[in-house]
Amino acid sequence: MELNKIAAFFERYKEQDLSHRYVTNSHIFPLLKRLEKDLQVETIGQSVLGAPIYALKIGDGKKRILMWSQMHGNESTTTKALFDVLNALLSDNDLLSSIRSSCSLYIIPILNPDGAERYTRVNANDIDLNRDAQLLTQPESKVLRNVFDTFKPDFCCNLHGQRTIFSAGAFNKPATISFLAPAQDAACSVTPNRKMAMEVIAVMNRVLQQVIPGQIGVYDDAFNLNCVGDTFQSEQVPTMLFEAGHFQGDYERENTRKYMFMALLSALLYISQNDVTGNNYEGYFEIPENQKLFFDIIIRNARIKADGDLLDIGIMYQEKLMDNEVRFIPKIEKMEGLSQYYAHKEYDANKHVVLSEDHKTLHLGDENVFVMIKNEKIALKLK
Repeated sequence: MELNKIAAFFERYKEQDLSHRYVTNSHIFPLLKRLEKDLQVETIGQSVLGAPIYALKIGDGKKRILMWSQMHGNESTTTKALFDVLNALLSDNDLLSSIRSSCSLYIIPILNPDGAERYTRVNANDIDLNRDAQLLTQPESKVLRNVFDTFKPDFCCNLHGQRTIFSAGAFNKPATISFLAPAQDAACSVTPNRKMAMEVIAVMNRVLQQVIPGQIGVYDDAFNLNCVGDTFQSEQVPTMLFEAGHFQGDYERENTRKYMFMALLSALLYISQNDVTGNNYEGYFEIPENQKLFFDIIIRNARIKADGDLLDIGIMYQEKLMDNEVRFIPKIEKMEGLSQYYAHKEYDANKHVVLSEDHKTLHLGDENVFVMIKNEKIALKLK
């Protein structure tokens, strides 16, 4: 399929009522009410605090695809992309409607509504649902497991978001989109169903390399049966992890949303149009493995004291929910030589002392909206 056609679909079908990083049940409920005239919307369970967990069914084809997003409540980019995809699938475009005739999709847009509301990774019991696949101690985990058992998917798409720290390989390029075909045993065997997942990921990589070359990564496939993807893969269902990461300057993840839409739509088209055998999996191994090589900001060639050694100051944004808005607070994470790291934005102190806004010495853990370099006030916050 032509790349420009996929990009045009995003511009045409992007869900305008979802934006930025804070996405909760209250944001998607009006969309579900609007969509229920065209597809099946269900309440499939409740969270720890009694919030409804919604699901949508679309399509009547034989190939069954299960997707879930916001298992971690603060990872909302894929939820936005899912609603973009749903809008596209409900269009009268013949190519897109062919997905509905070939596939049956079961979509859980927010698995962890309590975490989404609080903008936290964990649920209301402070449990990481992606480490609860075996014990199933949490109601949200049981809901997903029940759907898996009853829907009996042929493919699973586990949709997440990743921090700005990741590079795509050992290069000065952020991992804007990352994937993983999870292992299903401790030996990380390349099994037939893993090959099927790898084949689809290789297709998505080929599409994305045309628009964000060098910005696609894969995760380490170390096996952990407590993770949902590893569990479902171990039960012989091809499972793909999707991770929405950073695009330069895009802290609201609106550009990343577009690339995630392109990845999801490419995967659905490929699955709908092809017999995925796993024979074409080799391209998966061309994708570099993610590394943690980025800071949000690095101030190079700095001193903390007038007689101090030269060093670099590594700063990361802390995402905090304030007044129903996610804000990015700069925090000093490292003060040492950081020549082996990259940054999404850099300043050069030119060997001058860097001080806080009130001219005090900087310390690890400080949250500084501004710093002073040679009496010049430098803003670290996002504009």
